[in-house]
Amino acid sequence: MLDKVIIANRGEIALRVLRACRELGIKTVAVHSTVDANLKHVLLADESVCIGPPPSAKSYLHMPAIISAAELTDAAAIHPGYGFLSENADFAERVEKSGFIFIGPKAETIRLMGDKVSAIKTMKAHGVPCVPGSGEPLGLDGDENLRIAKDIGYPVIIKASGGGGGRGMRVVHNAAALLHSINVTRSEALAAFGNDQVYMEKFLEKPRHIEFQVLADHHGNVIHLGERDCSMQRRHQKVIEEAPAPGITAAQRARMGERVVEACRAVGYRNAGTLEFLYEDGEFYFIEMNTRIQVEHPVTELVTGIDLVKAQLMIAAGEKLPWTQSDIVLRGHALECRINAEDPKTFMPSPGPVRLWHAPGGPGIRVDSHLYSGYSVPPNYDSLIAKLISHGDTRDTAIARMRNALAEMVVEGIKTNAALHQEILAHAAFQQGGLDIHYLERRLGLK
Repeated sequence: MLDKVIIANRGEIALRVLRACRELGIKTVAVHSTVDANLKHVLLADESVCIGPPPSAKSYLHMPAIISAAELTDAAAIHPGYGFLSENADFAERVEKSGFIFIGPKAETIRLMGDKVSAIKTMKAHGVPCVPGSGEPLGLDGDENLRIAKDIGYPVIIKASGGGGGRGMRVVHNAAALLHSINVTRSEALAAFGNDQVYMEKFLEKPRHIEFQVLADHHGNVIHLGERDCSMQRRHQKVIEEAPAPGITAAQRARMGERVVEACRAVGYRNAGTLEFLYEDGEFYFIEMNTRIQVEHPVTELVTGIDLVKAQLMIAAGEKLPWTQSDIVLRGHALECRINAEDPKTFMPSPGPVRLWHAPGGPGIRVDSHLYSGYSVPPNYDSLIAKLISHGDTRDTAIARMRNALAEMVVEGIKTNAALHQEILAHAAFQQGGLDIHYLERRLGLK
């Protein structure tokens, strides 16, 4: 097993990694910006190293500082968490070349699957269904792009090849708006991702967002851990996730899971990963792969009983997966609510000091959070401050437990979106399940 790990992240995921390391007897090093010196995981880690000022570009995205911290502390490996450098192939490559283990896929795999066009090509080649689209980056020939859109059929969506996090996408409903939309998306993609390549897909009107979790080791063993439904979204940002996905049958799960596993084995994937699909009229369409741990991984942990972060560490240490596909059994239902420091109506961030934090409890409740009374939420980073996860024998029980947990949770001093979650869980449509990705925005009057 690894003897010491750099945690190259912050907030709840950094604390989550620290706890997994402690269970496995691994020493931890917390790297942090100056404003994050009082983060819970920094206070609990065996060692800590300040790597720069608050701006991410000068701290959590500063590769030389993180690698220097690994050298200084004689660490064996670096866990990137999610966000920041977790899907940066150059970082993974520099970590490995510096003599450390990157707790994630190989750099070439991140490059292959991180670019959406190459990822779609790869999945098609291995029998995974994809959304009808251009299949290639769009060129500069306007007439050709108009022809492609006509063949696909309007509405279409223009996507940045290097995009992510819901950015770099634009829906086009007719030919008159197509060329301008392509040019604007190119400019936005270049500014946001340093890559102006865009591609075109059929825009599905009312799809659900279903994703499959995989684990793969260095020895060619790959398994899937079922699916999650992440359809409750606002502006392409997930709000509530659940597992398993309502309405997905065991036969559908087995069929798509087998294809997912075969594709990951074919590309030599290793560590944890998630393949994301749009699901409409009984059909799955691959859209992208996240080559890292997901924010919503706890719902899969609760229905499978498998600790995904510990699995990441074990795989990185060269161990074989201790499970086969037949060992994976889904038990009950789990929900996750993302609690953000933001106004529940305007969604404006609400940083500042937390006067009082009381985490909820009770049967089937898990709280992943770095909050504590007296902690001050900085304005420099993502607004996620906690994840409430509920588990029950049935979906109805999981919903009831989550509503209780939201009512019990106390956060004073800053605003949170807890009221929004309460409202969603009270919707009869949500309680029925199977909603599409546009439902929440329609409900909020944003579409």
